[in-house]
Amino acid sequence: MKVKHLVLLIILASFVMAISCKKPPPPPVAPPPVAQVDTTTPTPPPPPEKPPVPPLQVATIYFDYDKADIRSDARDILSANGRSLTEHPTATIRIEGNCDERGTEQYNLALGERRANAARDYLVNYGINASRITTISYGEEHPVSQGHDESAWSRNRRADFAIISE
Repeated sequence: MKVKHLVLLIILASFVMAISCKKPPPPPVAPPPVAQVDTTTPTPPPPPEKPPVPPLQVATIYFDYDKADIRSDARDILSANGRSLTEHPTATIRIEGNCDERGTEQYNLALGERRANAARDYLVNYGINASRITTISYGEEHPVSQGHDESAWSRNRRADFAIISE
């Protein structure tokens, strides 16, 4: 019987050793973090800032003696006036035709009207709505220069642009 007990004791010792030598269980593995989903509505970026619109600017044009034709230097000015009016789509203007003191009152009123209308037609062809433009002729009644020579007369042969509303 001793052998049986010895075998039993060896088996028991082996079992105890197997249990005591067993590795400890690995630490519990944390579950992977749950991805957080942003449920808020993203704020759209602010709209790009528009450059400030420059103030409405319109400049006077000049005419040759006894003419209502638009001169080449006046085309550049009228185009700049047209660009400014385009930037101010609700603005309205009045084009005032003027003449020098030579000629009869009746003739100068008619010539001033042709000059104002020529400037208006240029702007309408540029793309400005005709309803935004009124015209008037002052003939020789509103001179900017009081002289009686070509220098004064050339400054009085003009179309002025008056801003009625912006």
